[in-house]
Amino acid sequence: MSRHQEYPGDYNALHVREAISDVVQASNLTAKQRGDSAKPAVEKLSLWLYDQGLLPEDLGQLIDLVTIPSFLDQANLGNIVRNLYPATPVDDDIVIRVIGCLGHGKLKPSLAIQGALLKWLVMIHHIIDNQAVLSSAYSVLFNLLDTAGIRKQLCHLLALITRRRHVRPYRIQNLLSLSRQTGNDPAVTGLLRVFKDYYPEIIVGEATRAKASAFKHPDPQWRERLDEIQQDHAARSINRAERPLDAFRVARNGANGKGSGLLLEVHTSNATENSVTLEEIESVDGFVKNLERIELPNQLIAVLGDPLLQKLLALKPHAEAHRRASNWLSSYGQDLMSGESGIDPADGLDMLQTYVSSTKTFPPIFFIFFNEYLKIWDGHSGRDFVLTILSYMPLVNFSELFTGIFQPLEAKILDNTINSQLQLFEFYTNLLRRWTIFLASLEQKSAQASTIVADLVAHVNNLCLTIAQTSPTASTHSRILDFYDETAILASNPKLQHHTRIMIPPSPLVYILHFSLSPSILSRLCGILSKYKQGFQKAMATSRSEYTPTYINEFNGFLMDICNCIWRSRAFNNTDVNSHGCLVPRSLSQNLNSYVNDLNMGASLPMLFSLSYSPVLGLLAVSYFRELEEEELERGSDNLGIRHAGPVTRASLNSLINNRGLKLGWDDYRLGVLSYLEKKGMAGVGELMYNTMTNVMKRRSAMMTS
Repeated sequence: MSRHQEYPGDYNALHVREAISDVVQASNLTAKQRGDSAKPAVEKLSLWLYDQGLLPEDLGQLIDLVTIPSFLDQANLGNIVRNLYPATPVDDDIVIRVIGCLGHGKLKPSLAIQGALLKWLVMIHHIIDNQAVLSSAYSVLFNLLDTAGIRKQLCHLLALITRRRHVRPYRIQNLLSLSRQTGNDPAVTGLLRVFKDYYPEIIVGEATRAKASAFKHPDPQWRERLDEIQQDHAARSINRAERPLDAFRVARNGANGKGSGLLLEVHTSNATENSVTLEEIESVDGFVKNLERIELPNQLIAVLGDPLLQKLLALKPHAEAHRRASNWLSSYGQDLMSGESGIDPADGLDMLQTYVSSTKTFPPIFFIFFNEYLKIWDGHSGRDFVLTILSYMPLVNFSELFTGIFQPLEAKILDNTINSQLQLFEFYTNLLRRWTIFLASLEQKSAQASTIVADLVAHVNNLCLTIAQTSPTASTHSRILDFYDETAILASNPKLQHHTRIMIPPSPLVYILHFSLSPSILSRLCGILSKYKQGFQKAMATSRSEYTPTYINEFNGFLMDICNCIWRSRAFNNTDVNSHGCLVPRSLSQNLNSYVNDLNMGASLPMLFSLSYSPVLGLLAVSYFRELEEEELERGSDNLGIRHAGPVTRASLNSLINNRGLKLGWDDYRLGVLSYLEKKGMAGVGELMYNTMTNVMKRRSAMMTS
């Protein structure tokens, strides 16, 4: 963000800056010159800071106020430091100014203020814009450890920023010497233990066995308020760019804004001079360059929450890491079920989602965890997390999946609303998509995949029928076709065909989608059926086909009925081979036909679903014909003496030719409409006609070669 950006939304920048101005003005005058105390002005400013936080420019002004000598007393300066809540990431120059004020000297702040500023750096460490700035100042900070007044805060800050490259023999010696001089100061001992983690074979003796500081967060309530201010500011900043978690640095508690402390951080102690720790990696180049030399951290459970460690284990698999993660999850699950974990389940679900999304794995312990968790889940909290995690489930016995996961999941989610049905359906679509990707990666045929996938598709078929009737909209139909896009890939992809059998959609669903009022839905349906046909043709080419004649005839009925409607002007005909009459009872179709004839429309019922008359394709068909006429007029042709007045038929085209209208054959017109649909992004109709009707393919080939 710009250093001069105004407070967004309802932030009152004028009041904040007026309060800062009042305090700055008071700091330039002695108490005698002011005539009254500066305390009211400082308290007013503190209230504004607690309520709204500070943007970089105002934060810089206050840092100058507390680090440069002024006439404000220490109590008021301390009050200001305690309320320095940055609303944005903290700039490098702010950190440098704070570090520059440390130490002894007449122009330096008091040691109490220096300690407060160091404590502030510890508390805002996770939101410093450039973490390297503290590392660059490591020597300066370390050399200040002789100053007893700020030693505790310095040790805490150094413990946070210490990496293996900072641990040098002379620093180890200095710390050991300082520890002896201070009588095993707990803060120094704590820092020594951090050093020892990097070089356990060097730091020996009694020095690290004394009582040590735990280096916990100095003020959790202050941190909570800081998080609230940062989140509120982010929500109000419309143009604020999202700051993603750096995938090539180890994650620290709070780096992503949560700070739940659910998992241990990455920390490596078994490093040597020839190895590299994950903590030292700061970029993708460093990660790639040192991949073979990186040592695994102490606590491999950190893999659940650290993207960099997840990448390392993905490239260098380690069975022990996954075993430890499974054991931890088992323990966490038991605590969660008993209500003794003391942790918000949403944090755990968020962590599990990050893990499965990054590693693309679903450990067996996850089955046990969710088998129990779904029993106590309310069906609403963390629903997106649950559905995303479960969509990574591997191919396992469907009956086990249904009993242990799907059935309780549906019982918790479905509430007789279309939204709950669509959420569940989207989950099944994502699950099938990931299974498809997995099967595509296999070199050998999976023995159980065909049965498992077939059972899943059969289960989802019923849900599709329910959704199609509950919400008969183009949007819903499109989401249904997303699922059958995946089944069509399984049916037609040569590499996937030997893993699974072809599972066709339910007949009623095909006709519901066919009679949708959206041309894109009709086109997608036709394209999917065309892929199914390609799969069946390849399967039937061998004598070992597993498909019964009844099953094949059911699918062929879809093709014949759609071709009868669109191409042959024989909608609802059930006398052709394999035709089903779109499942419309013969008595009903006869009654409808009589009704249409009584209207004297000039077309029978079967014609009303053809290219020219169809309520779905009719507008596109007439638009195509109008464009042909316009092109003829633009060429300056004198032969176009009359334009077509209504839906195009074989008879109307012949009439046009005899009356100086556009000269176009019936077959050429229909092929032209198919090409026009393809140009409009609806190629599926043509694909089905070409793949199903041999004479149509021949005519198209003749047109393309002529």
